[in-house]
Order: sequence, then structure tokens, then C-alpha cells
Amino acid sequence: MPRKKIADPDKILNRVLRIRLTDKAFERLEKISKSSDCHTVGEAARKILSKEKITLFYKDITLDSTMEELALIRKELRAIGININQITKAYHSDKRDHPQAIQIGRLIPVYQKVEAKTDTLLILINQLAEKWLPRS
Repeated sequence: MPRKKIADPDKILNRVLRIRLTDKAFERLEKISKSSDCHTVGEAARKILSKEKITLFYKDITLDSTMEELALIRKELRAIGININQITKAYHSDKRDHPQAIQIGRLIPVYQKVEAKTDTLLILINQLAEKWLPRS
């Protein structure tokens, strides 16, 4: 099956350029391609030559503990949601006359856990917003 034709003929790469680089220069290009939106060293070199924008990705290690805490809160909220679904299912499938009081009694502590986790989550989000969002 042949390749699809490119609609814009200006985007076709039809010129070959062979260059020699020192190990140091090649390593710099390789580093740029690994930490950016460029998939290959050649793509990084093309973007540099044509003066296109290269988006570099940096990892902020100060956020590692915050991200771990957010992941833990997400896991706990998911478990609490599963518990609420199980209690709701038991409520709807219960054939007794007055199951509401029993099921509602089981739901109250679960919702209190959700409230505590949500408060912690909002505090973390506010801290991140203060650090990363621009101030007006």
C-alpha cells in the first residue's frame, strides 16, 4: 500500500543534507530531541535550521511528593466511591421493610471520609495554584 500524498507540497522533505558533527554537538542534539517534542535527532536539527519553535519538557522534582499525595488521595476516593456503590446496591436489593435506616447509618461515615479527603485535595490544589498559576 503506497503512502498517502501530502496535501501541502511545501511540507515535502525533498532535499538531502549530509553533515558531520563532533560527538559533543551530536550529544547536544540528542539531548534536545529526548527532552523536547522532537522524535529524532534529524527532526531537532531541521527545527533548529528552519528556526521553528521547539517545545522542551522539564520535570520539576519539587512536585514529586505532591503528585504522590494526589495519587494516594485519588486511590482512596476511588475506594470510597466503590464502597458507596456497594451500599447503594445493597439498599436497592434489600427486601426488608425498613432497610433505609441501616443503609443510611453505613453511609454517614463513608461520606465523612469523602469530605476529609476532599478538604485535603482542595488544600493541595490551592498550593499548586499559588505556585503555578499567574497572579492577576
